[in-house]
Amino acid sequence: MIYVVKVTTNKEEKAFEIISDKVIKKNIDVFSIARPHGLRGYILLEARDRENAEEAVFNLPYVKGIIPKVISYAEVKSMLEPIIADIKIEKNDIVEKITEPFKNEKAKVLRVDKAKGEAVILLLGATVPIPVTVKLDNIRVIRREEGEKEK
Repeated sequence: MIYVVKVTTNKEEKAFEIISDKVIKKNIDVFSIARPHGLRGYILLEARDRENAEEAVFNLPYVKGIIPKVISYAEVKSMLEPIIADIKIEKNDIVEKITEPFKNEKAKVLRVDKAKGEAVILLLGATVPIPVTVKLDNIRVIRREEGEKEK
């Protein structure tokens, strides 16, 4: 059974560590704990029953409580399983930053790390060229070195 634990927003990592420590030290029947990326203010806890889930989070800092509804794996599968996306950003591409900071700035891709989902870019409009590491979903290709257009 998967329980949703409400925690203080931006303290998910700390709450995750505290719950994990308590489960290990007290040998509570909790099978897994997950802090899905992008799910702010919540932690997922898989336990044998509600009693074990409540014991794992009872009286801990940053924990606000357990949501009454039990959820199935199918409901959280998309948050827990990695999605393999075809990344079409390559070295020497000219890209545009689509998020802050440096929104709408053009840059040249120096290196792409597909495993981490990051690219090292060099801002073209900067007075002093400084390499910046950004997430791949924060940039879009506007020109290929070979001259191919992509949008």
